[in-house]
Amino acid sequence: MSKLGSIGARLHRGEVSYDFIGKRRLWFTISIVLVVVSLAGLFARGLALGIEFKGGVEYQTNVKVTSSTVDDFTAAVKATNAKDLGDPIVTTVNNDKVSIQTRPLSQDDITKVRTAVAKQAGVTVDKVSTQQIGASWGSQIANKAIWALIVFLVLVFLVIWAYFREPKASMAAIIALVHDVTITVGVYALIGFDVTPSTVIGVLTILGYSLYDTVVVFDKVRENTRGITGNNRFTYSDATNLAVNQTIVRSINTTLIALLPVGSILVVGTFVLGTGPLKDLSLALFVGIAVGAYSSIFIAPALLAVFKEREPGMQALRRRVLAKRGGTVTTASGAPVPVAATAGATAVGNEPAARKQDRPKAGTPVASSRPVKSSSGAGRPQPSRKPRSKRGK
Repeated sequence: MSKLGSIGARLHRGEVSYDFIGKRRLWFTISIVLVVVSLAGLFARGLALGIEFKGGVEYQTNVKVTSSTVDDFTAAVKATNAKDLGDPIVTTVNNDKVSIQTRPLSQDDITKVRTAVAKQAGVTVDKVSTQQIGASWGSQIANKAIWALIVFLVLVFLVIWAYFREPKASMAAIIALVHDVTITVGVYALIGFDVTPSTVIGVLTILGYSLYDTVVVFDKVRENTRGITGNNRFTYSDATNLAVNQTIVRSINTTLIALLPVGSILVVGTFVLGTGPLKDLSLALFVGIAVGAYSSIFIAPALLAVFKEREPGMQALRRRVLAKRGGTVTTASGAPVPVAATAGATAVGNEPAARKQDRPKAGTPVASSRPVKSSSGAGRPQPSRKPRSKRGK
């Protein structure tokens, strides 16, 4: 077995553990910084809406692209002095095509600009294609996208609530989704990529990906916390932390496998094609998948633990657990050290040296004057059974 596979197996069995939940203040701080930067970029620079959303006229023609093509066509279009022309957006497609986008123009001005583009390209007017897109059509797309997002979030909240029978899980998942969308949109604003219908499709797609990863972690949390109030060994945060450790290798593997092809599409769409739906779609997917993996590991489980720890039953459980530990076993951030679910498990934290010396090694039987209850992989107490030779007939 490879070293990475061995680490993953030990994480899943609870033999090693990293205190993700105990360091939640660090993760929350990082997320707040990312969200603030994204919102600052969004309000300061705004989104570069594509022609599909703001309306206008697009001209395309074949031409041999040079280093001065963009400047030459920009000057040629401005020289027409068309009314309400504004600043034309000139982009090159590969090495043999140029695209010019302007604001909505009258029919006479459209003809003037088309003639200027044909003259600059050295082709006849009929070789210049034009496409008019009304702002109302773009507005309809934007409204439908917003409604689709709202309906999606409502359905997600209800489905997760019904599946886990826990509204707090729905709240944590929704907050993580909003976190992912905000950062993705902020990246679009900071980079300056055009927002097109392909971008909307990409954003809605990453919501599903992020949600899938979060639900997998939550499902493991539910397994680890079933009947948790009947023991005094670990808190809800400890069991949640164990769930994250048990699923982190899977999350990393699936994220990397998804990012590799999406990253290739992004490179091809940006540096080879230069423009088009591939670039717009791949950027949303790339950023969203990466941020979604981060939120499903560091944000959503930590939020769920925070919400659940406020319940009276979980607070009473925490007091019992800390009393049993003597109230001295804490992490560097001040959170209790997670107790691993299996015997001899190690947790990250400042465990006293005396306790480390007294702790039995993994797999070593522990003598006791009373029956010892076995534990599952999630650390849940199980009823003990007498050896077959000592059972009563």
